[in-house]
Amino acid sequence: MTRRDFSERDIHLALDNELPGDERAGYEAWLEANPEMKARSARYASDNEALHAAFSDVLDEPVPARLQNIVIGETVANPPASRSKWWFAAAAVLLLSLGGVGGYFAGAIGLDAEVGPADRLAEEAIAAHVIYAAEKRHAVEVPASDKDHMQTWLSNRVGLKLVAPDLTEDGFELVGGRLLPASGSSKAAMLLYEDASGNRISLFVISESAAKTAGVYNEEKDGPTAVYWLDRGYGCAVVGTLPNDRLNEVAKRAYKQLVSSIWS
Repeated sequence: MTRRDFSERDIHLALDNELPGDERAGYEAWLEANPEMKARSARYASDNEALHAAFSDVLDEPVPARLQNIVIGETVANPPASRSKWWFAAAAVLLLSLGGVGGYFAGAIGLDAEVGPADRLAEEAIAAHVIYAAEKRHAVEVPASDKDHMQTWLSNRVGLKLVAPDLTEDGFELVGGRLLPASGSSKAAMLLYEDASGNRISLFVISESAAKTAGVYNEEKDGPTAVYWLDRGYGCAVVGTLPNDRLNEVAKRAYKQLVSSIWS
């Protein structure tokens, strides 16, 4: 088999069982070599399962002709001015009922249109945390023992003045940091911390010029939670599996230090 470069499209093909069999081995090797894409594949698979669970009671119902026309590309007369959440849910049901092509076509017809920069930040931060917080030997690229170099390096790569917050008052010591890809062609800095009990939290920092918001994001009930904010050209998510009140306190302390360092 001739080796080729894989992309996010191949993740959808694989999940929909549309990836050619002779490319499967190369695809699996690509996932292992790209942890971010492997995490994205797992997230898409989880999303597909959630959609099936949410709409399993209507998957066997006949698909309305109007929705079939949307998928095959025919023009719908007098389309609504804006797509409501109901419309997206109906389209999701349609795609699932057509037999496992939901992942690829959801992006093609715009089912991700409501995912804003805050959700993307939180999702990417959680995905990175799931991968690297569990690592023992390769969790970071630059250890805390080389903190000055790490801060300078990540600041230059991300495009923000970045100083690792001191979270010792919360019981967390800096483990180190690493550089990660973010949405589009952006880059993200990830700082990893650990307490005496082995609990780890991470800070995921990006340069974000437009959005201004804050909130809490959780993909799974027992999974990591992201406390995030975007403001004045940057975004940050503090991720961990701590109780919400403790994670919020840590996030507030990290936020204050990041703000003072970036604009000092």
